Amino acid sequence: MKRLLGVLGVVLLLGGCGTGGFAGLYSTPLPGGADLGDHPYHVTAQFADVLDLVPQASVKVNDVAVGRVDKIDLAPDTRSAIVSMRVNGDVKLPANAYADLRQSSLLGEKFVQLREPESGAEGTLADGAVIPLQRTNRNPEVEEVLGALSLLLNGGGVNQLADITRELNKALTGNEAEIRALLSRVDQLATELDGQKSEIIRAIDGLNRLSSTLVGQTANLTNALDNLAPGLKVLTEQRDQLVGMLQSLDTLSGVAVDTIDKSKAQLIDNLKALTPTLTQLAEAGQNLPTALKILPTYPLPDVAGEVVRGDYANVRARLDLDLSAILQNIANAGRVQISTPAGTIGLGQGTSSSAPPLPLPQQTAPPPETEAPSGGLLGDLLGSLLGGGR
Repeated sequence: MKRLLGVLGVVLLLGGCGTGGFAGLYSTPLPGGADLGDHPYHVTAQFADVLDLVPQASVKVNDVAVGRVDKIDLAPDTRSAIVSMRVNGDVKLPANAYADLRQSSLLGEKFVQLREPESGAEGTLADGAVIPLQRTNRNPEVEEVLGALSLLLNGGGVNQLADITRELNKALTGNEAEIRALLSRVDQLATELDGQKSEIIRAIDGLNRLSSTLVGQTANLTNALDNLAPGLKVLTEQRDQLVGMLQSLDTLSGVAVDTIDKSKAQLIDNLKALTPTLTQLAEAGQNLPTALKILPTYPLPDVAGEVVRGDYANVRARLDLDLSAILQNIANAGRVQISTPAGTIGLGQGTSSSAPPLPLPQQTAPPPETEAPSGGLLGDLLGSLLGGGR
């Protein structure tokens, strides 16, 4: 009977260690864990690295335990880990909550910290929610910090600090005044830069607009660069001609310089000779343009343009209707006076008809400065009729 009971106990023990029974110490609830309440909800988070996080670890919000880790599985892509958690149903978190892997102390246990986003909280974290890899993170491990410090101390430049300090002391010793002046200039420069802050910001904005314009012209720039090859090919083919042209231009410049050097004195004399002419032109001032007005209408005056209209001309006449002059002209219409070398001969009513003595004396030619002779008898007659008789 005792043997039967012993066999039965062994069978029960083996059955409890099977798949449907005891699954190890991780499946055993630990005393003092977080209170999950009557209706906990399940949350899954994807971590790039869970370090040494184990099942039954705490899940905290603001350092208060509100759940625990159920299991940790490898993601299908084998590049991340999936942590399944149960959280107290009374704990409300936004749907876009973050999950961070933290450590309780320097050598303490790992736990999962759930937190709200810094801004833009949305919805509510519900049962079956998944926190993606983009919203998970972990703190650096102590081993990682010590390893980085060891790398810095051993393979970094810390061992060169003594040399750097020694060289700085050598450079600064005896140059205190210069270093102080340099610091003063640096302070002045910083002050001026601060005063020009708006201009610097405007310049940076201008560069930003220029870069935006260049980005908008990317297609045109690409097309220009792509089509630049034929032009470069032509330049390459004409390289000898271009070089020859530049050499000829160099020769021409040498000849021009030599010519100017040799004719320097004559050029200066010519410029000096132009001084009186230019001075007179300057003194002429506005008179020269006024005198040149007649050039387009020469030999007529400049007002001819207002008179001559194609094949006809406008005439402007002035009539003198003085009554006394008209009556005088009518009274003298029958009297004609003819000037001769012997004297004046009167013809017509009331005049003497005596002939002048013969022979008539020769009339001397008038000097050039004298007035032009009259138009003879016909001129005197017309002059008398028009009021110009003598």
